[in-house]
Amino acid sequence: MAKGQSGVMDDSQKRDFFGHPRGLSTLFFTEFWERFSYYGMRALLVLFMTAEATGGNPGLGLDVGKATAIYGLYTFFVYVLSLPGGWVADNLWGQRKAVFVGGCIIAAGHFSMAIPTTPFFFLGLVLIVIGTGLLKPNVSSMVGDLYPEGGASRDAGFSIFYMGINFGAILGPLLCGLLGEGYNWHWGFSLAGIGMVAGLFTYKAGGRFLGSAGQLTTGESDEVINKRSRRFYGITSVIVAVIVLFGFLMSSGAIEIGLETLATYLGYATVIITVVFFGYIIFFGGHTTDEKKKLGVIFWLFILAALFWSGFEQAGSSLNIFTKELIDRSFGPSGWLANWGAYGITFLVALPVFYVINRVFKRKELWNMAKWIVGLAAVGVLVLIYWILQNVGIGWQTPASTLQLINPTFIVILAPVFGWMWTWLASKNANPSIPVKFGLGLLGLAAGFFVLSWGAANASASNPVSVSWLIVTYFLHTCGELALSPVGLSSMTKLAPENRVSQMMGIWFVAAALGNLFAGLVAGQLETLAPSSLFWSVAMMVGAAGIVGLLASPFVRRLMGDIE
Repeated sequence: MAKGQSGVMDDSQKRDFFGHPRGLSTLFFTEFWERFSYYGMRALLVLFMTAEATGGNPGLGLDVGKATAIYGLYTFFVYVLSLPGGWVADNLWGQRKAVFVGGCIIAAGHFSMAIPTTPFFFLGLVLIVIGTGLLKPNVSSMVGDLYPEGGASRDAGFSIFYMGINFGAILGPLLCGLLGEGYNWHWGFSLAGIGMVAGLFTYKAGGRFLGSAGQLTTGESDEVINKRSRRFYGITSVIVAVIVLFGFLMSSGAIEIGLETLATYLGYATVIITVVFFGYIIFFGGHTTDEKKKLGVIFWLFILAALFWSGFEQAGSSLNIFTKELIDRSFGPSGWLANWGAYGITFLVALPVFYVINRVFKRKELWNMAKWIVGLAAVGVLVLIYWILQNVGIGWQTPASTLQLINPTFIVILAPVFGWMWTWLASKNANPSIPVKFGLGLLGLAAGFFVLSWGAANASASNPVSVSWLIVTYFLHTCGELALSPVGLSSMTKLAPENRVSQMMGIWFVAAALGNLFAGLVAGQLETLAPSSLFWSVAMMVGAAGIVGLLASPFVRRLMGDIE
């Protein structure tokens, strides 16, 4: 490993973060806190908008249709703006600057939402959308830059990074939900902002560990870049002015179009643009016959992915509302836990935890900061376990928003299991093909909605159903996600022609954006449909797509050629 002129190894070259570059720790915790803020706020969003505008913890008092349309538009633009966010990093700023600026804008958005006025709430959503578009795609790109040699070490680094995403997605709904839904919505939004500030502090403090990762490397002169920047800022200013004018005309009634209608038109326009785009590159893009077949496969996977996300992303909208209104979220009381049981269980969990911490601290090759991070995190988890058990002991009703952590918890538990399963099946020459995995992912999602529809049919406000229905649903949804989402990301890079890899990764984001948009529109039907009917309809739609996906998989597999 290379050393500086003094013979001392540079911090960015040290691999003492559990065998990985120290820079991975910087990006791990940056993404951890960004996901903490994003999922913490997302868990509150629809609940806040539909909460009564009066009372001790007032919300916006919007109807379900309008609130879920706003949710759909918000999540749609979060993903869509990843495309220009990636372009800005590649052509103007570099990933390093884009991530920091994006994080600052996200934090400003959360703190804007902390101000209890409607204009600042919507301003906050706009800022978070812009900031996430800059941060989300580029922090992942920087992880790859830390491993110029590629190979298994890069895959392992991304696996660790992915754990940071999900740990943040667990902690965000838990803490922001407890504070926001339990006490004051705007305190919850403030905590999300504080989390993003912690991520920015981590990012700047650990910048020296990143080496050259994320620096702008276009190979062009400053004059060319400055000219491109002026053109970009000019076009962006015009677009922003048009959007602001359109919003003003909508709010003033000069343009009579509802948010639900706007979201629907936007969805249709996105579908049309995507179809035209694929038609153009397949028939007029100058590709070989083999490349055209693989582009056709990507288009098919795009359709299946959009359908999947339109169901899966009900988590933040219809499932969140159902959880609040029709799930029994009461735990306890239990005299046993209230007295000594909480201490006893925490002590039993602490024994293996402290054994692992002891082993970690004895490893001389580990970075000391990494050791203390593990130790403090373990103590924090034990304190949290005790606090939850103690509350259950005296009787506790969990806020609906905190149950958003079930899905990322299952991801942390099941991701290694699925990784092992695919490897084991491959060793037996029985690994399912990419289109088969997509079909199985859709069927897993459909199974979850069938379960929830069954539970919802027996639920009422006076007789809510057990939280176990929700847990089983999220378990099946997570299985579906792990069969489709990681495979989809990988398939885009495998199937795309060399000169269109970035575009096809962008298409993957568009599929997620489109799914999120339609998820919000579907959730809005809770105003006219019973939850059991809505969940049954989603299950039938997604299940039918899964069956079609499996039936079509032999034909699609032949179009893929030698791609596994």
